[in-house]
Amino acid sequence: MVLGQCNCGEVAFKIDEDISDVYICHCSICRKSTGSNGIAVIVVDNEAFQWMRGEDKVLTWKKTIGNWETSFCRVCGSTLPGINDKSRMYVPAGLITNGDESLKGTSNYQISVNFM
Repeated sequence: MVLGQCNCGEVAFKIDEDISDVYICHCSICRKSTGSNGIAVIVVDNEAFQWMRGEDKVLTWKKTIGNWETSFCRVCGSTLPGINDKSRMYVPAGLITNGDESLKGTSNYQISVNFM
């Protein structure tokens, strides 16, 4: 089992599937969202993901153009797991607190996306 939580610990989750691949997105939107060079995420099936606590502390911001959104903790501001597509969630790799022993970098994406 994989466990994770935000920086303050108010929001926690578990993943009931093996994880290994880390994807790093360097698109302009992810750079602006994180304030860094991109975001490292794992992608898991919706059925494998479960909030353990603090789901009421998850806020989501949606870009007005396009279908991009980001979720974050209302207490500490940590970027949180969110919708990747209809069947999968993305999980910021830095939130994993247990079960990350097999993680390895898989792909880097640099997409010129700019929904201004």
